[in-house]
Amino acid sequence: MKQRTPLIILTLIIILSGSHNTMAIEEAPYAVVKTEAAFEIRDYAPSLLAETLVDADFEKAGSSAFRRLFRYISGDNQSQTKIAMTAPVAQTQGENIAMTAPVGQQKSGDRWAVSFMMPASYSIETLPTPDDPLIRLRQVPARRVATVRYSGFWSKKNYQQNKAKLDVWIQQEGLTVNGEAVWARYNAPFVPWFMRRNEILIPVAH
Repeated sequence: MKQRTPLIILTLIIILSGSHNTMAIEEAPYAVVKTEAAFEIRDYAPSLLAETLVDADFEKAGSSAFRRLFRYISGDNQSQTKIAMTAPVAQTQGENIAMTAPVGQQKSGDRWAVSFMMPASYSIETLPTPDDPLIRLRQVPARRVATVRYSGFWSKKNYQQNKAKLDVWIQQEGLTVNGEAVWARYNAPFVPWFMRRNEILIPVAH
């Protein structure tokens, strides 16, 4: 297993790099309802997630879950099927996990839920069953979200500052929040901080 780890990490970096020389990565489909500077209101189509819970702090949760989820899409499942990588990675916080983005991070009690979006070609019935019992497959319904896009380091401070801006914009727009915030990342760790695409997505009522 130790010999495979560098190869897995290298492959993941290549896939997430966003280089024009690499294969295009599928993203969660959505329609833009409104745009204002770095803010948007989007309508997302239904999606499928492979999700796992990790005991780690905000900045370490994503990397702690990455290998587990990447093993699943690399064939660590009952049919040994390889699944295409998607973007972004999502991370969310909250007792009830209302919604996540493709690679996402969301809080669940004292833990973080980190998820990969599954390609649209799959259904909940056709997705291969994970070998790892710590990974669950979950269907997310269509939803509307308010978002803010920003570059910079993957730090808790950067996240909190931009979430505060999004919270203010949501209030100004008269929107009603109906779910937990999601932190979405689209790039590999080696991508320079000023070139990274980061987003915060907050579900809102139609």
